[in-house]
Amino acid sequence: MARPIQPVLRYKIEGMDCAEEVGILRREIGPMVGGDDRLAFDVLNGVMSVAGLAPEDQGRLIEAIGRTGMRARPILPARVPHESTWWARRGRLALTATSGILTSTAFAVHVLIEGGLTLAIGSEGLGHAEAAPLAARFLYLLAIAAGIYFVLPKALFAVRRVRPDMNLLMVIAVLGAVMIDEWFEAATVSFLFSLSLTLESWSIGRARRAIEKLLDLAPAVVRVVGSDGTIQELPPETVPVDSRFVVRPGERMPLDGEVLAGTSDVNQAPITGESLPVSKGPGSLVFAGSMNGQGVLEIRSTKLSGDTTLARIIRLVSDAQQKKSPSEQWVDRSARHYTPAVMALALLVLVVPVLMWGQPLDRWLYQALVLLVIACPCALVISTPVSVVAAVAAAARHGVLIKGGAHMEIPGRIKAMAFDKTGTLTEGKPAVVQVSALNGHSETELLERAAAMEMHSDHPLAVAILEYSISQGVAVQAASDVRAVPGKGIRGRLDGREFWLGSHRLLEELGQETPEVHEQLELLSATGHTVVVVGNDAHVCGFFALADRIRPEAATSIRRLRSLGVDHLVMLTGDNRGTAEAIAKEAGVIEVEAELLPEEKVTAVESLVGKHQTVAMVGDGINDAPALARASLGIAMGAGGSDTAIETADIALMSDDLTKLPWLVQHSRRMLAIIRVNIFLSLAVKALFVGLTLAGHASLWAAIAADMGVSLLVMANALRLLRDSCRAA
Repeated sequence: MARPIQPVLRYKIEGMDCAEEVGILRREIGPMVGGDDRLAFDVLNGVMSVAGLAPEDQGRLIEAIGRTGMRARPILPARVPHESTWWARRGRLALTATSGILTSTAFAVHVLIEGGLTLAIGSEGLGHAEAAPLAARFLYLLAIAAGIYFVLPKALFAVRRVRPDMNLLMVIAVLGAVMIDEWFEAATVSFLFSLSLTLESWSIGRARRAIEKLLDLAPAVVRVVGSDGTIQELPPETVPVDSRFVVRPGERMPLDGEVLAGTSDVNQAPITGESLPVSKGPGSLVFAGSMNGQGVLEIRSTKLSGDTTLARIIRLVSDAQQKKSPSEQWVDRSARHYTPAVMALALLVLVVPVLMWGQPLDRWLYQALVLLVIACPCALVISTPVSVVAAVAAAARHGVLIKGGAHMEIPGRIKAMAFDKTGTLTEGKPAVVQVSALNGHSETELLERAAAMEMHSDHPLAVAILEYSISQGVAVQAASDVRAVPGKGIRGRLDGREFWLGSHRLLEELGQETPEVHEQLELLSATGHTVVVVGNDAHVCGFFALADRIRPEAATSIRRLRSLGVDHLVMLTGDNRGTAEAIAKEAGVIEVEAELLPEEKVTAVESLVGKHQTVAMVGDGINDAPALARASLGIAMGAGGSDTAIETADIALMSDDLTKLPWLVQHSRRMLAIIRVNIFLSLAVKALFVGLTLAGHASLWAAIAADMGVSLLVMANALRLLRDSCRAA
């Protein structure tokens, strides 16, 4: 019996801004729903998805989330949630501003009542202030309440679950400062920590908005053409596949489709990353979200609105942070043990000097509180996921679709790369590369006769000859009485004369081949060319050599990869060795493995992984999918590639542009460099203040200011990845 499909419910989670909240929800909600493998989290949009939850258990789940200090509300499937109320959108910012204003006001009242700044802050400076007057205490208390409003529920939850976290660290530090009458410092810590969380939320929001801009690319209506020719405006989600719709000049494509009528230059940079508009005509494919040029296009829809290339990009980029990179996993593991260790160290700082050396209790209680504040792992926890999400969003802008943070770090570590030939290093379609006119005929005459007979054929060789003839300015006139010679070619009449067109085999059967022509055709065949011969009843008029052309950017991309240290480059192809070696030589690939079956490609990739460990495979066809899956990193050609290859791969090049490969390596290395800097800064500042604390020279306000400063710094550093990342790391 088939297993029933588990319904998936989605909830907007207010207060879920980073990996720590995700961990809390996994521990609390996972057992309720049968395991945390039934949970999925979209931190960017603040959404939790739950599979298999019974309707009667929804209320219990929302209550359980409420106990964690977060709030949940159901949202519709496949809908990107927006904050429903002013409080949800602006509440955190409002309370942070309130806390800051009240702290400043309370300090001003404190100074005014005490009669001077020195008297207010104490003779030994901040951290050793005199007792605050009652009016100032009241204002400080309000400032503290506003600052820890969003933190306190999470801290209480941490106490109930005996799982100390950064929220509990902050609340303990604030309450401890109040207990020893350091009201100004308690309020300052509350405000600065609230400001730090607000900035963290803003950084996540900025990455979220980078993705939401993609949503704005698809128009809200589709101009559908009815069977009677009338045009009706419908929402994209209601338009079925194979519907006809019209896109006017300057409008965006609402759906993926195939052009039926009209020509226009279309800017599809948001989807494929191509910098120049692409000419579209009948038979061309267009993507939802691309911008139409000056022509009117009539298009047949090929996908539903939820399955378009744009929709897939949005889903994959939004889900990217669920597949954590190695750096994120390391930070998560470290943070799990970090907070309990810090609390134990703070307890030692409090107890040891007092019991062993008779030091004053209030002095070392204060230093223990300072240690709790500076040990807050906020900067360390947030910097890595923001870096990864920003890098994934920037890659999407460049037409490189990365299916998760787990795949974002690998390009920067690649030492070997394998390429398929047809459709990857080459364009995947035949093109005329040589025209040889014989027996007194000109090249133009040869083109006229071949194009005339191929004019109504849709065979790839015929299309290539016709396109080449038109590009050379030949006036094409259709031949008459065109008929097929099964498996060999065609015959037809042009200007009253009979002509034939076909393969080398047809030429041999007609008995018109000379030794010189035979030698030329054999040489061309041996180097991977397909030959089309044109003749009449008297003699051979000439022949065309066609081949799958190498992509114009292939050789440049190969050179740039080598300059970046990706030294081992190999072509894996099922084509014959002669053709493979000719293409490889032109592209600059030294090692070639030819005449491979799909399973042999997998074996070749496994061998590369054994030698080089981190190996990328680039391909486009169904037969490449097993090798893409076996490689450390599978990269698919997204425009011309098969759906199987694209779904199997970890990364898709949406414009089939091989120059994106060296760009991707550079982009990944730049992200890794930023992550390393962020981790170093976070740990270095904490180590410095731990030393100052143990020496008795740190203060609460300086500790939280330093922590907030480094949080700001690492977030700003991470968000640089949203800008143009074309230069090397």
